[in-house]
Amino acid sequence: MACVGNSVTFGRNIQIRERNSYPAQLEELLGERWDVRNFGVSGATLLKKGDMPYWKESAFYFAQRFEPHVVIIMLGTNDTKPRNWKHANAFVDDYVEMIRSFAELESRPRIWICYPVPAYPGRSGIRDSVINPEVLAKIDQISAETGSPIIDLYEALSDKPELFPDRIHPNAAGARVMAETIYTALTGRNPSAPSNREPGGHRSDAPQSHPRQPPWLRAEII
Repeated sequence: MACVGNSVTFGRNIQIRERNSYPAQLEELLGERWDVRNFGVSGATLLKKGDMPYWKESAFYFAQRFEPHVVIIMLGTNDTKPRNWKHANAFVDDYVEMIRSFAELESRPRIWICYPVPAYPGRSGIRDSVINPEVLAKIDQISAETGSPIIDLYEALSDKPELFPDRIHPNAAGARVMAETIYTALTGRNPSAPSNREPGGHRSDAPQSHPRQPPWLRAEII
């Protein structure tokens, strides 16, 4: 699994992020058969004309080279800065193109897209008033155009400012909420439920990889 995103995915300001970032905690929840890799880049934008486009980062290259069977994309937070959101009209097209770039991989991954987590008042330039409703509405449009399912991390972390020490980045407990929300979206299971493991320690409730075209992915974006 490739987790694509910005500093929230990377785990900025999380102590021992290699163990406590959301991708690391998600791997723990899914079990040993899963290789979940963190391709988060602090400051990255989805917009190609943003001040730090994910497209130009080495993480984007390595995420594709990884040939994942599952991709989780969470971008859009840094795009809400005024200097970036002036290019908002390109957000949908750029996002659809990113989805297509992963969909065309030989591994033919299943792709989920996420509502960004909320941003609490601060001086970072990131604006929650743009995330909700503007970014969320555009992600709805992207989902409708591509068939990519949405994982709602915005609602999962709303009204939880105590999980955001710097007002933008979730702490380890917030990353746990993210991991559990994504786990439930992927498996349909409650992460606190007893493990249902196959012989050898594998989870029988883990999402299965799709080696060929996933049925939910519309042909026109491949």
